[in-house]
This record gives sequence, structure tokens and C-alpha cells, in this order.
Amino acid sequence: MHNHTNHLIHETSPYLLQHAHNPVDWFPWSEEALEKARKENKPILVSIGYAACHWCHVMERESFEDEDTARIMNENFVNIKIDREERPDLDHIYMDAVQAMTGSGGWPLNVFLTPEGKPFYGGTYFPPKRAFNRPSWQEILLGIDRTFKESRDEVNKQAENLTEHILQSNSFGVQDAAGTSVISKEQLDMAFENIMNTADREWGGFGKAPKFPQTFTIQFLLRSFRMAKLHQPESSAGSPVQDRNEGKDQALLSINKMIEGGIYDQVGGGFARYSTDTEWLAPHFEKMLYDNALLVSVLSEAYQLTKEQRYKEVIVETMSFVRREMLHPAGGFYSALDADSEGEEGKFYVWEANEVRSIIGKDADIFCRFFDITEQGNWEGKNILRVKTPVEKFAEQNGIAVEELKRIVEEGNKKLLERRQKRIRPLLDDKIILGWNALMNTACSKAFMATGIIEYRDLAVDNMQFMLEKFGSGESNELNHTWKNDRAKYPGFLDDYAFLIQALIHLQEITGDTKWLKKAAQLTRFVVDQFGEEQDVFFYYTKKDQRDVIVRKKEVYDGAVPSGNSVMAYNLYHLSICFDKKEWRERSFKMVSALGQVIGRYPGSFGVWASLLLELVLGTLEVAIVGKNYSKLVHDLFKEYLPNRVLMMSETEKEEFPLLAGKKSTDIPLIYLCKDFVCQQPVTSIERFISLIDRH
Repeated sequence: MHNHTNHLIHETSPYLLQHAHNPVDWFPWSEEALEKARKENKPILVSIGYAACHWCHVMERESFEDEDTARIMNENFVNIKIDREERPDLDHIYMDAVQAMTGSGGWPLNVFLTPEGKPFYGGTYFPPKRAFNRPSWQEILLGIDRTFKESRDEVNKQAENLTEHILQSNSFGVQDAAGTSVISKEQLDMAFENIMNTADREWGGFGKAPKFPQTFTIQFLLRSFRMAKLHQPESSAGSPVQDRNEGKDQALLSINKMIEGGIYDQVGGGFARYSTDTEWLAPHFEKMLYDNALLVSVLSEAYQLTKEQRYKEVIVETMSFVRREMLHPAGGFYSALDADSEGEEGKFYVWEANEVRSIIGKDADIFCRFFDITEQGNWEGKNILRVKTPVEKFAEQNGIAVEELKRIVEEGNKKLLERRQKRIRPLLDDKIILGWNALMNTACSKAFMATGIIEYRDLAVDNMQFMLEKFGSGESNELNHTWKNDRAKYPGFLDDYAFLIQALIHLQEITGDTKWLKKAAQLTRFVVDQFGEEQDVFFYYTKKDQRDVIVRKKEVYDGAVPSGNSVMAYNLYHLSICFDKKEWRERSFKMVSALGQVIGRYPGSFGVWASLLLELVLGTLEVAIVGKNYSKLVHDLFKEYLPNRVLMMSETEKEEFPLLAGKKSTDIPLIYLCKDFVCQQPVTSIERFISLIDRH
């Protein structure tokens, strides 16, 4: 029996439901709440967080569950709780406002709005009593109430200024006045050099702690290495694009250190959000669907390039984790696993040495040494499993056969996983988000290409059917953003559509079914119409008919997930080749050009853009495989690392697709290659195809 129940009780978001019994009279973002603020002439408090956010839980426990604090909030404000993962559009707007006011942002995000919904003050976490050079939450509430009542003109002026700032932040990206060509090898060199200037040559990654995976940067370095060799097999001194060995080595070092560290769950597979230290030991323990999707994708590329067996093992382990713990029975993927369990961050994942020894038994000494498990612990008196010495070297140092060490590790991890399953689990955020599912769908396709494991292709097909059925309505291109309890909510955002189109393109490549490509083109036309800006360059984050936001934002930065704009630029470019749509190709070029030199100067924030720039400069391999029984050729092709290619396949010619038009069916399937507006004679084997690329 609960003492309090507020307006969040009918929501489906686990994060909102966590607050449904707070004494604070929370509303979801709704016309009801906004109308109440206007009618009562009260400021609005918007508090934004998400289910796997540790400090969101702390602030709830300290302040939102406190009766006295709730009384102040209820008497003086209309209080709105938002799950940032359900409403990223609102989060983007109000995060911009807080960053403009304070110079920093994060979650929990607490923003005060006028009754008209315009921000005038905000911050992140506030303690219940003055601490950490921060005022208490009650002091903030009482101060805002007083200011709103006594200095309303100043509040309104501040709100107008902030709203104008948010609008102006859409006006980015003007090509430099000197007219320097943005799509150039010089820009690629600048991006490469700026990335390498931030590289941690000892522990991998880029920059200092906290360390994020930065998969887009790793991907750019891998692709730079491969595409430079494809473009210029005989590297020449002084060439603007040289063999990028140094970048490849840094990318692989970053991957190796992550999969050896505590950011990777050595027992159960899957990656945590980020590392709090330089060595990737102590993660922030939440596991997000999108991080694991992006890491599987880049691991798949690394495996194609290197054939390093450990990369395949980590792909398999991570995909097993996703299927075991994040897959809805109907075929969708859940959003996240919390960092906390039993009120303690990481408790579900860490171990005491004596516990491990009792579980592992006779092989415990080797197992513990391999995973850095000690009596004193390697993190806050407990142990996070990590690998300090790679398998081969450890086996040699300890006089044990590599295969025997692998057996001990595999069997030991299986025992620990079985024991861990009996612990109290972290909260599962079981809402299903369209865009994140699309990223995981792409990861499934890439994992299938790299490993040849059929289940990943089947999972991609099933998940795609789930997305198109559950998030849409019949033949309409209108899609929603979230789905839970058989109910889809909130109009889809640019990210949702962009990531879904990307997934459809990859799905066509692994299945050969052109219906997926046709759907991608259909959705692209919808995005151009509904999200396009007046200048026909970038896309807005929200549809043109959405009415409950004060501004329409345009997001271009590649952050924790790619920006919808960078992925749409990729989509437009690739689909322009598949459908011979000149206007889509030109728009993609225009989007990259409009960013000016920021891609080269700040590649860490424009990683996906940098990879697209790489392809626009060095060219795209247009590959078609036509003929009977083409599947073996296709599977052999998938094993090759060709990141700058568009692929279509068919048993017969198909005039509606330029890459398949005029190519007659043959008993022995043929591989056709075109690049830079020139086509080569078809060949019958992957070996001859690769030699053709290397000569071209």
C-alpha cells in the first residue's frame, strides 16, 4: 500500500513509474500539465532523467521522496517528469538551455519554465543540504518561487533570451569564406591528425577519464586504413592519404583494452556505458542497448579486417547477452539495464575472492590470477573481472597450454554466470525504442556478415518485422518512438527514421530481398517531406506538424548515438546509388559541405560525418552479384572488409535497380564492380574480385 500516487501511475516508462508514488504531484509532459500552469500562473519544473541514471535515483531518494520538499514543489510549481529516452526532443531543447546558463549539463536535468514553456533557470543534481559547492534543492525551489513572483519581467526576459539562443544554435555550419573545398583529402588528413593527437597510446581510447568507447572514431580509423589501401595500394611518400597503419593500430589497441577491461562484462558479455578511469577497469555499470549495438558493429568491422578470433568471441558473447537479457519475446530489444541493484552501484557485477574460489573449485588459482581477482580487491574492496595479460602470453608465463587456459576461463565464467543469475537483478528498462532497435538491427546484420552465424540474420529479419508492425500503422510511413505493453507512443523523431532506413539498407544486403530497399526509399521520401528544413540541407529533429515543443531543433553532433543528420546524409548517398537519384546524392554532398571544416577540426564530435567524408573523397565500390545460386559468393564477399561499398544481388536482372539492370542471369553467378563512374569486366570469384579492386 502506497501513501501517495500521482499522475505518472498510468505511464509505461519504468523511469516515470519509479516516481509514481513520490509525494511530489508529478505530471507527465502533457497538455493537461501545461494548461494547469497557464491557468494557475505557476512556473513549471521539468525534471528529466532515465531509468539507468544513478544520480537520478539519488536525487529521488533525497528530495523527491521527502514530504517537506514535495510540499514546497506542489504548492509553488507544476511538476513534470520526463523520461529523456521517451522524449529526446524535449531533452535536447532544455539541455541546450541549461548548458547555455551553466556551461555544463547532464542528468538529472532540472529546468524551470514559464507557464508558456520557455526555460529561465536550471541545473543538474542538487543535494538536500548545501554540499559540493551546490545550494540545496529546497533553497533553489524557494529562490525560484520568490524570483518568479517578485521579478517576473526579468524572468520573462531571461526566458526569451534563452529561447532565442536555442533557435540560433540551429544556425551552424557555414563553409569558410575562402571557399576551401570541404570534401577533400586535406580535410581527411586534418581529421586523422586531430584524432591521433587525443589518442591514449598506452591504454587505448581517446582523451582522459572518464573514457567512452568512441566507436565512431575507431570506425573512422579502421576505414581510413582499409580505404587508403584500396584507393592507393602502392603508398607513395608525401601522398595526402597515406597508409594509416598508426590509426589502425590505435583503433585495435582501443578495442583490445576495452574487451580486456571491466567495461566489458567478462562473465556475461556486453559492455557498460563508459569507464570512470583510464584503464577501462571501473565502469559506470549501466548497460545500454545502443552502446552494445555500436560496439558489435565496430567489432564486426575489426574482425573482417584482422580475422582476430577474440573479436569474433566477443561478438558472440555480446550477442548472447543481448538475446538473453534484452530481447522481448515478440522480437524487440529492451532499452537498458540499471547500474544499481539493492541500492548499490555495480553490486550485481562485482565479486569477493573467497566467493569466486568456492564457485570455481580446483581451477580457482589460475582463474583468479587471469582475471586480477585478489583478496583485497581491485575496486572498492571487491573485484571487477579484467584481463591484464592476454591469453597467449598468460599461458606462456604460467606454463599452461592455451587451450587449457581457455577451458578454465570458459567453464569458470559459466559457473559465475549461473551464480550471478541468482542475485537480485538491476532494474530492466523494458520500454522498446525504435531508433535504438534499428541500431541493434544494423549490428545483427554486421555480425552476420562478419561471422556467418545464421541466427543473427534471422534475428535481424524478425526484429525488422517487429519494428515495422509495432511502431507503425498499416501502410503508413508514420512511425512512433516507443513501444511497450502493446502500445506505441510519441511520434517518431529523425533518429528513429534515419537509423531504421540505415538498418533496412543493411538488411537488403544480407538477405538480397529488395523489398527492404524499397521501404528504405519510401521512408526517405517521408523524411525529406516531413523533417526537411526550408533550405533543403539539414533535417529537423521533429516532424513539421509536432506542436508541443517551443522550437524545432537540428542536431548534427555525433554523441552517444549518431546524429540523425549524419546517418541521413549516409542514407541519401547510398540510396542515390541504388536508385540513381541525383537529388539525393547532391543533398548528401550539400549536408557535408554545409558543416564547413568542423569535421576535420573536431572529428571526435563528428565521427560518422568523418567516415562519410572519407567515402565521398575516396569513392564507393558499387557491387552487384547476379546469377543462379549466388549465396556462396555473397558469403565469401561478406568476409572481406570493404566498408565503402554498396551491394545488391539477384538471381535475375532487375531493370528497376540501376546496379541490377542489364545484367542477365547466368548459371555461374558473376560479380560486377563499378567505381568512379567506370565499370569493370565481371568476374566469377571473390579472389579475382579483390584483385580487381586492388588494381583499380
